[in-house]
Amino acid sequence: MAEITHARVLKIAGPIVLSNATIPILGAVDTGVVGQLGLPAPIGAVGIGAVILSSIYWVFGFLRMGTTGLVSQAHGTGDTGEVSAGLLRALIVAGIAGLSLIALQIPLFWAAFKIAPASAEVESLARDYLQIRIWGAPLTISLYAFTGWLIALERTRGVLALQVTMNGLNVLLDLWFVLGLGWGVKGVAAATLISEIGGVTLALWLARGAFLGGLWRARAIFDRLKLVTMARVNTDIMIRSVLLQASFTAFLFLGAGQGDVTLAANQVLVQFLQITAFALDGFAFSAESLVGQAVGARAVGRLRRAAVVSSQWGVLGAVLLGAAFFFAGPSIIDVMTTAPEVRVEARAYLPWIAAAPLIGIASWMLDGIFIGATLTREMRNAMLVSVAIYAAALSLLIPAFGNHGLWAGLMVLNATRGITMARLYPRAEAKARAV
Repeated sequence: MAEITHARVLKIAGPIVLSNATIPILGAVDTGVVGQLGLPAPIGAVGIGAVILSSIYWVFGFLRMGTTGLVSQAHGTGDTGEVSAGLLRALIVAGIAGLSLIALQIPLFWAAFKIAPASAEVESLARDYLQIRIWGAPLTISLYAFTGWLIALERTRGVLALQVTMNGLNVLLDLWFVLGLGWGVKGVAAATLISEIGGVTLALWLARGAFLGGLWRARAIFDRLKLVTMARVNTDIMIRSVLLQASFTAFLFLGAGQGDVTLAANQVLVQFLQITAFALDGFAFSAESLVGQAVGARAVGRLRRAAVVSSQWGVLGAVLLGAAFFFAGPSIIDVMTTAPEVRVEARAYLPWIAAAPLIGIASWMLDGIFIGATLTREMRNAMLVSVAIYAAALSLLIPAFGNHGLWAGLMVLNATRGITMARLYPRAEAKARAV
């Protein structure tokens, strides 16, 4: 296999960073287009509808990570049949999950509006939006599988092509359906649904090699041991992800108790964390792919090289982001809000944001390493320990330091995740020896 070089890591990471950069643009266009209608209700409806669906679909994010880990290992062993079977198993799970969501849409949406109630007008428009978009559930979830598969094979340019194609088509259809045809909220939903169809069509073409070879792969797809392994890996990742999301949700809710101005400041600063995640994802994904291949090839040296080189770039990215936030943060805050009191409050907590990439980089890179090595039980257990320490830290720090204590607690969570996984890193090398 090809040598693991800095250029190879950047070749994997670069398209992911560019792909992530397109994500916020779509949300801004959706909001901007319905904003041209001159009414507040459509904006709120599209916003709440998108949040409901993204929250539901987020649960299935394990399919992306699990597929990357398992397929990259099969690729490392040179087992092309299993590379194909890994994608097909994930697509079957995506199809079943998506069809289940369609069948359960009435109770799901009822529960969502109970949790996040809205005015009668906004809820009615949001239901129109959801009733169209829910038909894309199998497509959206299957895109997690396709993305994981492409990353495992280092084909991240394909991931970028998918994102650009879907977002570009969505923007064009938004403009046509909403501003041209006057379809309003339903037009935004229809544009997204059609872009998802276009995305899956392109994904099928990009992954066409996995579907060649005839029916002989049916037995491999339903191999009992492989199915059990897939279920275990995905269950562990899902538990870990739910714990992480719960921790972040608790951070947001606890921030609400600090007052309206502080809550607004926190919301502004959270966008910096989103930028950090988008920027550093590519290096974590490169670790997933290269570490997984090394485990499959039983090459401990390659695994160590993959972990070190990808992490070097991750650390460099974290340093640059931290410096950018420290020096340019005040100007970015001023762009994001015009409220003087929110600007002042956000500046007070900016040092935490500058430190966040440096504190969190170990946890992000080790996530990638552990996913590639499919050490998902270890990831889950490390998250359990980290969340317990996080909860204890919050209980002590918030009463003593207020919102500074809240931000310190979040840093404790990320630092603890990095420390707990770092202690378990030798298991990744041991797995490469034992596979």
